[in-house]
Amino acid sequence: MIKMIIGVCGSVAAGKETLTSFFREKGFIYFETRQIIVEELKKLGLELSRKNMQDWADERRAKFGVGAIMKIMLEKASEDLSKNYMFDSLRNDGEALFLREELGEDFILIGVDAPLEIRFKRAVERAKPSDPVIWEDFVKMNERDLNDKSNPFGQQTQKLLDMADFVIINDKDLESAKKQVEDIWGKIETRRSN
Repeated sequence: MIKMIIGVCGSVAAGKETLTSFFREKGFIYFETRQIIVEELKKLGLELSRKNMQDWADERRAKFGVGAIMKIMLEKASEDLSKNYMFDSLRNDGEALFLREELGEDFILIGVDAPLEIRFKRAVERAKPSDPVIWEDFVKMNERDLNDKSNPFGQQTQKLLDMADFVIINDKDLESAKKQVEDIWGKIETRRSN
């Protein structure tokens, strides 16, 4: 049995890297849903836009079930069951429910969030090709990402944040975020040792 899987969810540009870096330093094997999606879009010859990534993931969940992308991740993790894993980034609450059903207490969901204005500034500064750099476009993308009401297989980040075992509010400096991550790690170690 896998020792532990930590699922990471969070709003766009909330600063999940601080969290994932900490756990990688702890020896967690890192899998990113984005990488799986990028590989598939390349095979299909599609542009690597946020919309195309979201559309592909939505279609995959609709066709094969809400846990479809997580099944791919679990297959990768099953190659070495003695390790701890980190799955970044869950986007639909069904993905977390699937992992909780499959893994029970061996799955922990951690969310990262920050105010919209801070996240927009970060998105502009990091300049990922998939990030909108115009405020109105960012707001529209954020609305779809947090709660795609028209599509149960779509982006449901707010539901994930609401059901997370722990949530980091990353609205200050890097040291504040690191402190929150360290506190969470302490709680996880305590909980799993009982």
